[in-house]
Amino acid sequence: MIIKVRVIPNSKRNEVVSRIGSILRVKVSAPAVEGKANEELCDFLSDFFDVNRSHVYLRKGERGREKTIEIMGRSEHELDEILDTIP
Repeated sequence: MIIKVRVIPNSKRNEVVSRIGSILRVKVSAPAVEGKANEELCDFLSDFFDVNRSHVYLRKGERGREKTIEIMGRSEHELDEILDTIP
């Protein structure tokens, strides 16, 4: 499944803030320096969607705040159910 994410770095904790249409807003505690926020984002999303870290791929947006993430390891239906729990 491909999802679009808007990252908010330098936050107090990692959390999914909201979902606006098909875009997730995610806060990460790591700074946006040398890919640290990207790594933190992928680690957090792997925990959030309950998949192995190796099944979360950053496809676009390595240097921007808007990212395209591919999540594998679970069915599309299961991932949709998890996304539906986000307000």
